[in-house]
Amino acid sequence: MNANALTPAAGPGKVSQAKAAARAGRGQLYLAFMLGNEIFAIDILRIREIIEYNPPTPVPMMPPSLQGVINVRGAVVPVVDLAVRFGWEPTGVGRRTCIVIVEIEHAGNKHVLGLVVDKVNAVTEIKSEDIDMPPAFGARINADFISGMARINNEFVIVLNIARTLTIEEMAVVQQVAAQGDEAVED
Repeated sequence: MNANALTPAAGPGKVSQAKAAARAGRGQLYLAFMLGNEIFAIDILRIREIIEYNPPTPVPMMPPSLQGVINVRGAVVPVVDLAVRFGWEPTGVGRRTCIVIVEIEHAGNKHVLGLVVDKVNAVTEIKSEDIDMPPAFGARINADFISGMARINNEFVIVLNIARTLTIEEMAVVQQVAAQGDEAVED
């Protein structure tokens, strides 16, 4: 992936630079990351920042994929384990495990979520003509979660549609948890 990487490692400052580059019309940029043995990518415009993994505070009676919440500069951010959401084993915490903070829209409202990933690879440019339709079969995750499949340096990259990775019920829970957390922060 290094041949197409715009930065050797992505961090909060690198993500901002990549967003500026995408807005300047240099191409479609994606944050590539590992989850299990798979490489995934999310549109860089959805990414707010990447932070070091710290265990989230558990919240009772949440869906299994929702690990809990973290505090990001005074805001309560629900944290989702993508591996569990995909029906896989929970993400094991290693030295490169991190939380990717994303912003998604649901029912006209913006929501900020943390996604636990094994490691972040790089910010990568993927041309639209290099993205194929999601496969009708053989994917290890729900095809509704996938925007497409790209090939970079002879490796397949699953381009996620992050807004579709949570169900309406899960988004309602996320919204409720964030609202309760914001109320607690204000008290």
